[in-house]
Amino acid sequence: MTEIKGTVLLTGASGGIGHAIARALAARGAQLVLTGRRTDVLEPLAAEVGGRALAVDLADRDAVPRLAEEAGDVEILVANAALPASGTLDDYTLEQVDRALDVNLRAPIQLAKLLSEGMVGRGHGHLVFISSLSGRAAAGGSALYSATKFGLRGFALSLREDLRPTGVGVSTIFPGFIRDAGMFARADVSLPPGVGTRSPEDVAAAVVRGIERNKAELDVAPLGLRAGSMLSGIAPEFALNSSRRMGGARIADGLAAGGRDHR
Repeated sequence: MTEIKGTVLLTGASGGIGHAIARALAARGAQLVLTGRRTDVLEPLAAEVGGRALAVDLADRDAVPRLAEEAGDVEILVANAALPASGTLDDYTLEQVDRALDVNLRAPIQLAKLLSEGMVGRGHGHLVFISSLSGRAAAGGSALYSATKFGLRGFALSLREDLRPTGVGVSTIFPGFIRDAGMFARADVSLPPGVGTRSPEDVAAAVVRGIERNKAELDVAPLGLRAGSMLSGIAPEFALNSSRRMGGARIADGLAAGGRDHR
């Protein structure tokens, strides 16, 4: 079992899921470096958990190497930051496409590159990537978001294999619909009967489990959603048809509307 200790860099700490992850890691003795764009939210959280706050916009490509340097000798990276990217592609400007790719995919890859070098040299460390069930199962109205989350999954699985001999672990977390935080909570969307939610604390618990047990992948969703994502991997066209019949387009439209001001 891997012990959670030393410096943990958590991106996307200003959101509700980031808050839950920060508290769970602090409870296990981590020394947290918290990043996000909102210092008014980061600084009170840093004071609460005894950590350090760094205001960073991960869409700024020059900011990523600066963040890695300022964070110091990071033992654990939790790449949680992401922009909502639901909606059809024609609803995005080219600038918004670039921002989603930079924050959701490019920044985690670059941080992993920069920080894993020190972890390998020390012979231990862990990289955690917060993906989404949209990184397992595609649906209408999520082409850009799914592209970033599918990409994160492929990157993490391959990197895990590359780092296997070094003592550095890699985990990917796949949240479904998370209540009280994130883009689902911002959207005015009702789910079909039998489609449940999970809490930010559930995501945080999965992060802790991924680190401590070096789990490759962990889903944070009810059984029905997890089964649906597995079906999508086996029979994607059938899964897309099922999603359409269950009102997937309505949910996607609601998520897009809820996240439009956060692109």
